[in-house]
Amino acid sequence: MSSLKGKVAVVTGGSRDIGRAISIKLANEGAKVVVNYYNSEVGAKETVDEIKSLGGDAIAVKADVSKLDDIRILKAKSIEAFGDKVDILVSNAGGLFARKSLQELDESFYNLVMDVNFKSTVFVMQAFEPLMSKGASIINLSSQAARDGGGAGSSLYSSSKGAVSTFTRAMAKELGPKGIRVNAICPGMIATKFHDDFTKDEVRVNVANATPLRREGTAEEVADLVAYLASDESSFLTGNNVDINGGLAFS
Repeated sequence: MSSLKGKVAVVTGGSRDIGRAISIKLANEGAKVVVNYYNSEVGAKETVDEIKSLGGDAIAVKADVSKLDDIRILKAKSIEAFGDKVDILVSNAGGLFARKSLQELDESFYNLVMDVNFKSTVFVMQAFEPLMSKGASIINLSSQAARDGGGAGSSLYSSSKGAVSTFTRAMAKELGPKGIRVNAICPGMIATKFHDDFTKDEVRVNVANATPLRREGTAEEVADLVAYLASDESSFLTGNNVDINGGLAFS
């Protein structure tokens, strides 16, 4: 439980599903965790309470990370709680919001999807990078959809995640000389509320059956990968988009 002892982690969208599992995993490995949320106040409180019940340290901070003013609030609250350093930054905030065909898209929906999934990743990293030093690790949440275009009606979601994947590679080059590593994780079908809301049951069954491991993944399995990329055990890994999809798609 000590591989991340003494480190400070910021997790955007950290209150439920994959974000909650990441927050709890990092805390269990010894990190102090800033659990960011926007709508899920109850989930954020439950996440922080669970971390503290296990002997960890965490705070919950409400901020819409698609807005620069809110990102500044998140940064200020992090500094207030845990000092002016961040060792681990996990950009997990994101969403599909709705499945829409090309002719159903409008500017408002475009801005929503791109801002929450990509703009947030860019400007959260910009805000927190000055607090990071040699040995720090940034982990962005991309998606298998960035590779294959996603399912029907998810064109903007998959495109925004493609942007996250490319930005990850670019930042690995830019920040590498400072000793800061930047990687992304590309989950496939993970059993979360995301798919409860947006993926039909029969589609989930078909995808699971087409996966070599014949099942969906879990949020905890994604969190385990995040913890590895956050640790010194992955100290020579940067610029990667790491697939975690049970073998459904791979390089």
